[in-house]
Amino acid sequence: MSHMTKPALEASLKKLMAKKPLDKITIQDLTADCGISRMAFYYHFKDIYDLIEWVCVEDATRALQGKKTYDTWHEGLLQIFEAVLENKAFVFNACRYISRDRMESFLYQLMYGLLRDVVLEKSENIAISSEDQQFIADFYKYSFVGIMLDWIKQGMSADYHRIVEKISTTMQGNVANSIQNFAEKNHSYTKEAP
Repeated sequence: MSHMTKPALEASLKKLMAKKPLDKITIQDLTADCGISRMAFYYHFKDIYDLIEWVCVEDATRALQGKKTYDTWHEGLLQIFEAVLENKAFVFNACRYISRDRMESFLYQLMYGLLRDVVLEKSENIAISSEDQQFIADFYKYSFVGIMLDWIKQGMSADYHRIVEKISTTMQGNVANSIQNFAEKNHSYTKEAP
């Protein structure tokens, strides 16, 4: 039963957020809609914002399944845009009531997960520190999140296929080049050490 409670709350939250603003939705509304007790809600989540974050992570995780390699990351990114667009009412409503910092934090976590796996794959058998790998993933993460937030802020009206195509063109070969540049720089530092 427990494994069904979270998806039931997700469905209720999305349904309710399509009809009314987040600040008008109560825990009582959610639990009544999906037929669970308040205690069951609090067993899984501390508040509605915690549920929203979980929903976003779940949607994104489903969108990214199997798409976190160098050859498939652009498909994963495309699927994230699609998931956001499919849940447009939910996203707009959430953005109105969740702080930008919290939204950015969630998106950073999501994009870092995608990019970290790509960086790890491309740096296999290359002498590069985990700190440098993290820096490369962080660098691209900030770009991805900024572009996605702008797209959301502009009403999701731009063609996301075109956006992903531009990101893909911009990044083509750059992750591998960044890894190689860091490896070469680290190698030259090692040579110079007394």
